[in-house]
Amino acid sequence: MKRRTDGAKVKAKPGIRRQRAQETRRRMLDAAFRLFTAHGYDGTTIDSIAREAGVAVQTVYFNFGNKQTILKELVDVRVAGDDEPVPTLERPWVLEAVAAEDPDAQLRHQVAGAREIYERAGTLLEVLRSAAVSNEDVAPLWERNKQQRMEVQRHLVKALAEKHPLPGALTLDRAVDISYGLLGPEMYHLLVTERGWTPRQWADWVHSSLRHHLVGQD
Repeated sequence: MKRRTDGAKVKAKPGIRRQRAQETRRRMLDAAFRLFTAHGYDGTTIDSIAREAGVAVQTVYFNFGNKQTILKELVDVRVAGDDEPVPTLERPWVLEAVAAEDPDAQLRHQVAGAREIYERAGTLLEVLRSAAVSNEDVAPLWERNKQQRMEVQRHLVKALAEKHPLPGALTLDRAVDISYGLLGPEMYHLLVTERGWTPRQWADWVHSSLRHHLVGQD
């Protein structure tokens, strides 16, 4: 019995170490989120992230290497809502939108999914957008984010067009542009953060606008 008990302890150690390492990594990302959103990308340093997380500076470097990688991983986790390696197109809200039987239900799923993302990550995406203007190391991260969002909107607009013809002379490309613009973090930031709309008001307006432009219904 003693051997089995000792053996069980030995086997448990790697799992415990992994769990502690994951918890430390999450703590550093949470610390970076607070600092990035409070002081901006340029106003945040590796040293300040380490202090905020309560770890050694070398621990931050060991896990991430540099500040750009911290921002990239933080955006990925905050947008997804977890750290699981599941592509956006395979996330439940996208699958539910595509599977919806009618266009209005699909649009509601799209808007709800975007709202959840921006309530988690809207301020961080604005940090990324602002930093990309003057920081050549960050600019590729913002371009990557825009490209991914465009791909998601194209996928969703194609699904919408299969359920209901696009109105009038509206082309697929123009429909994607409209969806990309209305559902983008820039519009959310403008109306919710700067103009004081509630997330619900933003969602209702975007849903109504998408119905009007992409389905031809008011």
